[in-house]
Amino acid sequence: MSQVESVLIDETKDVLRETAELIEAAANASPEESKRIYAKIAENLQGAKHRLVEIESVAVEKAKVAAKKTDEYVQAHPWQAVGVGAAVGLLIGFLAARR
Repeated sequence: MSQVESVLIDETKDVLRETAELIEAAANASPEESKRIYAKIAENLQGAKHRLVEIESVAVEKAKVAAKKTDEYVQAHPWQAVGVGAAVGLLIGFLAARR
């Protein structure tokens, strides 16, 4: 996991933790205070959603890079790829047969 992903995940956890605390505080708040807390909760959830979209973008980009590298490897070494695929298939078959 990259440092950017780690920071985004940590920030999202912090926002969700703060939101949970705000929800608890809203239970005992006055009507006016509840409105302020509700606005803060909505703001926190919107920020968390934005961070999750950023994390998703990073993950999708990494998956695309991995898929491209895999495709390049298979194009350059087709018989090795077939051998690895066959070995993995045999291993899965062996493990499934044992159960």
